[in-house]
Amino acid sequence: MERVKIIIINHLTPDVLKIVAEKPEAIHYQPGQAVDISINKKGWEQELRAFTFTSLPDDEYIEFTIKTYPTHNGVTQQLLSLDKGDELFIHDVFGDITYKGEGIFIAGGAGVTPFISILKQLEKENKTGNNKLIFANKTKADIILEDKFCQLLGDNFINILSNEKVANYEYGYISADLIKKHISERTAYFYLCGPEPMMQAVERHLSSLGIADGFIVKEAF
Repeated sequence: MERVKIIIINHLTPDVLKIVAEKPEAIHYQPGQAVDISINKKGWEQELRAFTFTSLPDDEYIEFTIKTYPTHNGVTQQLLSLDKGDELFIHDVFGDITYKGEGIFIAGGAGVTPFISILKQLEKENKTGNNKLIFANKTKADIILEDKFCQLLGDNFINILSNEKVANYEYGYISADLIKKHISERTAYFYLCGPEPMMQAVERHLSSLGIADGFIVKEAF
């Protein structure tokens, strides 16, 4: 466990925080991995929660993009009260989502966070290729880093909104037809991260499309 100071803390969307902190010397991680974090605040030191790195392994800082739940009396509510100079405890790194090859990233809400660092790394290496991101949210205002993903992926960034109809955005929920529409001969892998009900639905869709389990990359709990 290492103690680090917060360098930057601000909002990306009304309920999503970006936190940049000092980088512990001993930390090593791969794009897509997460780490357990707690807050250096009386009563919260042992309340560990897992958050995905949205910085790159060779950055001189660590960064997290965190969906907060202000009405829950939990860690993310506490994070909303923090400021520059406050401290976090960084615990163990873990995670099974790593980049294996070109494909379609399928995310729901804050489930996009493992893909942020993977896509940043691909951008840095000029290997973005024909990777696509299908991103499900309730409303347009909920879309994390929309401008960044547009710049990075262009037409390969597909948004679907469940609670709002917006021109040029898909409406409803991710379906087998939507996934099938974006599969090309270069699509090898499917990367999944999001709320459990969404994950289960998408896995059923992939199964119906004949996608073998070996080509589905997701977090294993």
